[in-house]
Amino acid sequence: MDPVQITRAGSQASVAGPADYFTGQVRIDAPFQGSGDARVGGATVSFEPGARTTWHTHPLGQTLIVVAGVGRVQHWGGPVQEIRQGDTVWIPPGVKHWHGAAEQVAMSHIAIAESLDGQVVEWMEPV
Repeated sequence: MDPVQITRAGSQASVAGPADYFTGQVRIDAPFQGSGDARVGGATVSFEPGARTTWHTHPLGQTLIVVAGVGRVQHWGGPVQEIRQGDTVWIPPGVKHWHGAAEQVAMSHIAIAESLDGQVVEWMEPV
């Protein structure tokens, strides 16, 4: 068996973002997960205009790489900040936050997070 694993584009079905964790139309594509001792995982997430996550935290933080469109991100108690294609966002461990598309423009990002004791995210209330 080849130690390098390639997941071919189009080999995994798109899934809708669950209504318990997202508001509006959200699509999740190309999920990935490390193997063995690796704790990293993620996916490409596409938000239609106005769609967003609920408030949530990550035990080891989260990186977002915006690959298309215009979005928003906010940490609890902070200002809403605009994010655009090419931007990279780091959310530190345990910081309550949300992210999603601008009101009039869709946005897609690659979301990357590590698990801690099997937990990657703690989902909370809607924004």
